[in-house]
Amino acid sequence: MDTNFLAVLALIAVALVFDYINGFHDAANSIATVVSTRVLSPGKAVIWAAFFNFIAAFVFGTEVAHTVGAGLVDLRVVTFAVIFAALIGAIAWDLITWYYGLPTSSSHALIGGYGGAAVAKAGFGAIIASGWTKTLIFIVLAPLIGLVLGFAIMVAISWICAPFAPTRVDRWFRRLQLLSAAAYSLGHGGNDAQKTMGIIAGVLFAGGYISSFRIDAWVILMANGAIALGTLSGGWRIIHTMGSKITKLQPVGGFAAESAGAFSLFTATHLGVPVSTTHTITGAIIGVGSIRRLSAVRWGVAGRIVWAWILTIPAAGIIAALVYWLTAATIAP
Repeated sequence: MDTNFLAVLALIAVALVFDYINGFHDAANSIATVVSTRVLSPGKAVIWAAFFNFIAAFVFGTEVAHTVGAGLVDLRVVTFAVIFAALIGAIAWDLITWYYGLPTSSSHALIGGYGGAAVAKAGFGAIIASGWTKTLIFIVLAPLIGLVLGFAIMVAISWICAPFAPTRVDRWFRRLQLLSAAAYSLGHGGNDAQKTMGIIAGVLFAGGYISSFRIDAWVILMANGAIALGTLSGGWRIIHTMGSKITKLQPVGGFAAESAGAFSLFTATHLGVPVSTTHTITGAIIGVGSIRRLSAVRWGVAGRIVWAWILTIPAAGIIAALVYWLTAATIAP
């Protein structure tokens, strides 16, 4: 068995480890609202979310995977060392923020790591500006879209349900929140698993196993399977932040936040944008909470989260660059 094949297997394994960590790190995004409103227990919620994470493999295309794998970094500079450093940078930042309970973006950690490793190898000429432009724009747009949609859906629900008793409305939305949680988990699996698909395809391209960039069916199934297993493992520290520290939610609010997040993710995935599921759902939760009054949102916690967002790409990029410099001499090609 040649060393090139072993290196490809090892890097695919590391990519799937990242995907798994992405799942448990971002499990909070999928289930925090449905758990905090007590519609589902944590155990049932993670099973519900993981199932829809996986079946997203059969629903969405691979536009996001192509953006991540071939639209951010010039493939001519992509080597095993670059991919390894990118994955380690992303995994390290994910674990740091998971430990401190910060719902940062696994997507942007991976993108930052990929960019940082490529720059460490070949300078800023390795960066494809057009791919980064839409990604960076959505760092701002994703939470704003979630916020506006969450607020608008809550206003519409309040108007439609005004004639009905609160207990009746609560009973309706306890059932409806199962659907909104499923839709959000479907969008989460559809967008986030594709980022790992793009990296695995990059590994196969760097190893010479594919002559042009493409996403094979087995790559899709493995990526969605890994993120679903990660979701099953939960992410309880971040669930607490997302579900209760930002604002208190009722089933109607949980439905509005998840619906806003799902719509945003479906749109971004269709456009091939590797959007942050974390940014989207956090913005939606803030939008829902602010309909009561601005003081209903704990802006101190939200501010801490925003700072973590700002730091994610550069922090993961720096870690990845350091890893690249340490390992480039020992990893081929």
